[in-house]
Amino acid sequence: MSDSAVVNAQQVPTTAATLPAAHIGGPGAVLTDAQVTEFVTKQLSGAGLDSQSVCVVVPDATRSCPLPLLLSAVHGALAGRVSRLTVLIALGTHAAMDEAHLARHLGYPEDDLASRYPGMTVVNHEWWDPQTFVSLGTISADRVGELSSGLLHHAVDVRLNRAVTDHDVALVLGPVFPHEVVGFSGGNKYFFPGVAGADIIDLSHWLGALITSADIIGTRGITPVRALINEAAALIPSRRLALCVVAQSGTGALHSACFGTPEDAWAAAADVSAETHVRYLDNPVKRVLSIMPDKYEDIWTAAKGFYKLEPVVADGGEVILYAPHVTEISEMHPEIAEIGYHCRDYFTKQWDRFKDLHWGVLAHSTHLRGAGTYDEVRGERCRVTVTLATGIPEDVVRGANLNYLDPALVDIAAYEADQDTLVVPQAGEVLYRLRADREAA
Repeated sequence: MSDSAVVNAQQVPTTAATLPAAHIGGPGAVLTDAQVTEFVTKQLSGAGLDSQSVCVVVPDATRSCPLPLLLSAVHGALAGRVSRLTVLIALGTHAAMDEAHLARHLGYPEDDLASRYPGMTVVNHEWWDPQTFVSLGTISADRVGELSSGLLHHAVDVRLNRAVTDHDVALVLGPVFPHEVVGFSGGNKYFFPGVAGADIIDLSHWLGALITSADIIGTRGITPVRALINEAAALIPSRRLALCVVAQSGTGALHSACFGTPEDAWAAAADVSAETHVRYLDNPVKRVLSIMPDKYEDIWTAAKGFYKLEPVVADGGEVILYAPHVTEISEMHPEIAEIGYHCRDYFTKQWDRFKDLHWGVLAHSTHLRGAGTYDEVRGERCRVTVTLATGIPEDVVRGANLNYLDPALVDIAAYEADQDTLVVPQAGEVLYRLRADREAA
């Protein structure tokens, strides 16, 4: 790892295909269900999938996406034509979805998948079970160095859910949003980290942390992390396709749908997302109140309310994550409560102390704590204050190096009336940036 651990979220070369994706809609459009269904049917009908086995990789419930509409269209286009149809939930390292959650998420009656999706199988990505994975090969340390612009020189075993490789075709189906690790989510990211093993997850997330969330989030084109993900995806033996959509945050409406290779469909959707999911402010704000929707069930996911707002907070300012429904930092990653939340330099300047921990957990820590510095004399100094107004006990919050606010004391109307505070309902998906940063780019 580089001592400075600093790099711009620059574009790097990629070997991805460059054929244009088919698409409908755009930044100002709102597609009807009929338009979406017709588009999906047409694209899949012409994709040469007859008699093929198809694994459809979809997001969990932490993303806005009209999944029942999209999956019904996919099922209608492929049922009876393909030899096998499996839906794989891309959990990354999130908690598994039980039957009740799956039924709501995919839009079928609980315990009766066949009534809406006859012949289809649905499985969670069981990332906690080593038998889930198959190794696709290794990306060498030298190649990782090239892809990461010299930030990391560490070989990585590329492991993937074997459900993908056990099918002839892997079809990514999901939304694209600005993202704190890779620039814009979607495309091959549904494979890595969506249904990937720990090594590539840790490496890719730590690379994003070294660049820093504030620098990479909302960066268009092939960022170093996207380049690493694309390199890993090229090892997948199955044919890869993608239906990438741009959803209206917090609703089921679609602005756009794009179909093609994961590289091409993602690129087309990211262009729309950049015009749809980014808001620009003329001046920084002293305080942000991020009101987190219920789909974020812990701080591991609700932290997106910080990532998307950090760029517009003034030095010395504060981001308040208001989520009374959240009662724990992370059920699946309890070690984050022990490590706490710290800026990137806190870890890189003490690397011997932290290098053997999960790099993905370290990355999450830095993403929520934001920009800052660390040295042995003055300790850690972070640019902004991060405050949790949640159902998590005060001692746990403060023990994780975050500020605490009793959620019962949060008066949303008072914050809305405060000229120094930006109140963001349904926070977590729309990115806020300063207009000056856009002009400088």
